[in-house]
Amino acid sequence: MRAIIQRVSEASVTVDGEKISEIGYGLLVLVGFEDHDDQDDISWLSPKICNLRIFGDENGVMNLSAKDIDGEIIVVSQFTLHAATKKGNRPSYIKAAKPEVAIPLYEKFLKQLEFDFGKKIQTGKFGADMKVSLLNDGPVTIFIDTKNRE
Repeated sequence: MRAIIQRVSEASVTVDGEKISEIGYGLLVLVGFEDHDDQDDISWLSPKICNLRIFGDENGVMNLSAKDIDGEIIVVSQFTLHAATKKGNRPSYIKAAKPEVAIPLYEKFLKQLEFDFGKKIQTGKFGADMKVSLLNDGPVTIFIDTKNRE
């Protein structure tokens, strides 16, 4: 699994001209799956996101998590996070999981994230042509790959 986590002042997802979800201060999480991802990846990544200390404390030091500030989370599926760009100029998405694998993983990830976060998670619409709007705060953007746990 790969995730891009962005600290945002606000974020929303629009599909077919209709805003389907939005949050205020919190995290926008773009997540992509590959065939070899499993519950272990989900169980490792979910609490990592919930407890990632990238929000400022009273001294302006990034020392608080989205849970600590009672923030919000919006998750958007994004298979392009597994783009291979080594050859040529057209990215290959061969490593990205097909929908029959990715959708169950996405649903399990959302359930785990809601459990770990302790409240409802907003989402995009899997497989849809989404318009994602965000106001990145900082900017703060973190990349995590569960196959490279650094």
